[in-house]
Amino acid sequence: MERLEIKKIKGKSYYYYSKWGRVNGGKCRRIWQRYLGTAEAVIKKITGSEARQKVLYADVFQFGVPNALWNESQRINLIEAIDKHCTKRNQGLSIGQYIAIAAINRAHLVTSKQRIWEWFSQTSLIRKFPKISGEILSSQHFWNTMERVKVEDCREIWREIITEVLHKEKIDLSSILYDGTNYYTFIDTFNAHSALAKRGKNKQGRANLRQINYSLFCTADGHIPLLYDTYEGNRNDYAHFPTSLQKFQEFFKGMINSEDMKEKTTLIFDKGNCSEDNFEKIDDSKFYYVTSSKLDEHPELTSISNQDKRFVQCSEDLEHTKAFRIRKKIYGKERIVVVTCNANLFECQWKTLQADIEKAGARLLEIRQKIEDRKNGLIKKGKAPTPASIKAQCKEALSREYLKEIITYTIDANSNTVEKFDFTINQEKLKKIADTYLGKNILVSNREFWSDDAIIRGYRSQYIIEEVFKESKDRKMGTWWPQYHWTDSKIHVHALYCTVALLLRALMKKRVENAGVKISMKRLLTELDGIREVVNVYSDTGLFDEKDLIATLR
Repeated sequence: MERLEIKKIKGKSYYYYSKWGRVNGGKCRRIWQRYLGTAEAVIKKITGSEARQKVLYADVFQFGVPNALWNESQRINLIEAIDKHCTKRNQGLSIGQYIAIAAINRAHLVTSKQRIWEWFSQTSLIRKFPKISGEILSSQHFWNTMERVKVEDCREIWREIITEVLHKEKIDLSSILYDGTNYYTFIDTFNAHSALAKRGKNKQGRANLRQINYSLFCTADGHIPLLYDTYEGNRNDYAHFPTSLQKFQEFFKGMINSEDMKEKTTLIFDKGNCSEDNFEKIDDSKFYYVTSSKLDEHPELTSISNQDKRFVQCSEDLEHTKAFRIRKKIYGKERIVVVTCNANLFECQWKTLQADIEKAGARLLEIRQKIEDRKNGLIKKGKAPTPASIKAQCKEALSREYLKEIITYTIDANSNTVEKFDFTINQEKLKKIADTYLGKNILVSNREFWSDDAIIRGYRSQYIIEEVFKESKDRKMGTWWPQYHWTDSKIHVHALYCTVALLLRALMKKRVENAGVKISMKRLLTELDGIREVVNVYSDTGLFDEKDLIATLR
C-alpha cells in the first residue's frame, strides 16, 4: 500500500510518499519512502513550471512525405472527385477516403493492405481522421470498398481528377510522352478470375509469370500523368497503340481550346509502336509527333558511313551528336527524317557488341572442342551430335544482334555424323557494321519548322517516361508492388490509385522545383522522409485549486 505521510519536525510539516507492506509474513513495515518537502514545495512541483516541463513520453510520427502528399490530394479535391462517381458508404470512411489513403501509401511507403494500418498509425495523417481505427483500415474493408468501384468508374474518376489538375496547375502540354510497360503478377495459371493477366514478353525477364500491360501518356515537363490504360498482358505495344491514341483524342476533346492546344502539342513515342496502320491513325488524328524508325527499314540511310560529310555537328547541349535531314516517303506519306550519329551511343553499343562476340566465341569454341574430343575418343558416352543439333546450338549462340552477320561457321558431316566444325569472325563485316549501324538513329517527325536539334531533344525526352516506369517498379520506393489482387475489377482499381500516387508525387516535385530547388524524386522522398513530428505528452496540471490543495496538505 502506498500513502502520503506528514512528519512534524520542530513545528513544521514535511511530506513523504511511502510504501508499506508486510515483511516476512510479519508486521506491516515501511518498505521505502520518498521525501517530497514542505506544503509549498509540493504545490510548486504540482502546479509550477517544473511540473509543466516534465514529459511523460513522446510519440513520433512520420510527417514530411505523408503531409506533402495529403496537401496535394486536397488541392486537386481527390476525395471529392472519387466520391462524386462512387456510391458513398453508410459507415466508416467514404470510398474517396479509402482510395486517397491507398494512393498516399503507394506514393510514400508502399505496403500491403494487411499492413496499411501499421503504416497509417505511424503518420501524422491519423489526426485528420479522429475516428479511424485498425478495424476500419483492415484489408477486408479495403477489398469490400474496391468491389464497389467499377471499371467505368475508374475512367470517370481519373478524368475528373486530371481535369481538376489541368484547371488549377500550370501544366506544360507542349511535349507529351507515350510508352507502355508491363508488371508481372503471381496470379495462378489456372485462376480464371482475371482476363487481364496473360503471359507475354516481360520487360523484366519474368516471362514464366502472367503479366498485366500498362500504358501511359505523361508530360515531358514534370512527368505529370495525363492518361493511363490497363490491358491484357499478351497484347503487343503496336497493337494497342491505336486504342490508346483514340482514348487520348477523346481526352483531348474534353479540354478547353483543344484545337489550339493540339497545334502546340507534340506526341513523342517509341519505334515499338510504329507500323503502317498506326501511322495512318496518327495522320488522321492530326497530332504533331516525333518518333524513331527501325534501321533495317531504311537500308539506304543505314548504309551511310558515320563519317559521311552530310552529318553536321549539333549544338553544345547535344555534344557528341551529329545529324542531317532529308524528306522520305514512309508508310505512304512524305515525312521528315533526321539521321543522327551519337558518339556516346556508339561507344555503348560497341562495348556491348564486343562482349556478345566474346561470349558467342567461347560457346562456339566449346562446341568445336566437344566434337574434336568425341572424334578422338575422349568422349564416348551420350548421343553424338548431328548437323541439325549443331545448327540449333549455333543459332542460340548467335542470337544477339549482328552476330549472325559477323560470325560464320562451317559443318563438315558424313552420313549424319559431324566430322569437323569451325567458325570465323569476319573483321571486315564487323568494321562495316561499326561504321554504319552503331550509334545511329533514324527519327521521323511532321514538325516541319522544328530544327534538327529540337527534334532530337524531343525524342530524347523519352527517358523521362522510362524513369517513371523504372521508379514504379522499384521494390523500395515503387508504387505498383505488392499487387495481390487477382480479379480484373480490383486490378483496375489498383491501377487507379497507383497512377494517382504517381500524380501526387509529380505534383509535389513540381511544387518544390517551382520554388527553385532542382532535385530528383528519390532525393526528395528521402529528404522529406527525414521530417518527423514529435508529440510530447506531459503530466496533468491544474487538477486542483491551489488554496484547496494547501489546505488539504496542512
